[in-house]
Amino acid sequence: MRTLVIGATGSIGGVVASTLESRGHEVIRASRNSEPSVDVTDPASIRELFASVGEVDAVVVAVGSVGFKPLTELSRDDYVAAFTKKTLAQIEVLTQALSHVRDGGSITLTSGVLAREPIATGAAAAMANGALESFVITAATESPRGIRINAVSPDVLENSPGYHSAFPGHRPVTDAEVGEAYVRAVEGIIRGRILAV
Repeated sequence: MRTLVIGATGSIGGVVASTLESRGHEVIRASRNSEPSVDVTDPASIRELFASVGEVDAVVVAVGSVGFKPLTELSRDDYVAAFTKKTLAQIEVLTQALSHVRDGGSITLTSGVLAREPIATGAAAAMANGALESFVITAATESPRGIRINAVSPDVLENSPGYHSAFPGHRPVTDAEVGEAYVRAVEGIIRGRILAV
């Protein structure tokens, strides 16, 4: 399969790209600081990426930054930034990808554990992840040409120990577990699913 992984230099995207390559995929790794490059907050940049890449069998999006602050310190701007960078950015990639993914292909987005499990200072991230997951469930029912839409929702990552203390009582998930979830989304037959890891 020819698979575009956006966010391939990140903690999740790197695992996804390597896992799919180990399974024989031709992986195109894209990120803000790679070649090809893309800024997912800029629709024109996304258009340029797809124009340079051409048709693919699958797209994986593993991007999106959000701020972490106590609820009483979060402003409207903080929520708008989280929604823009995590939710709308991935939705824009999906919207454009529909014209570039081959019949029967797949698009996989990335949400996160905070859509289902709270932590202190996580309200903006929870909002962004929850909105993305709700979108995936409905968008998958209208996806054209048999294109499957899913999301992977990982817990805190074992490969990111700097975040472990913010997730008390959570079991950090391994690279292998994360990779397997994306393999299931990309190579399987499911659609409209949120794969919690």
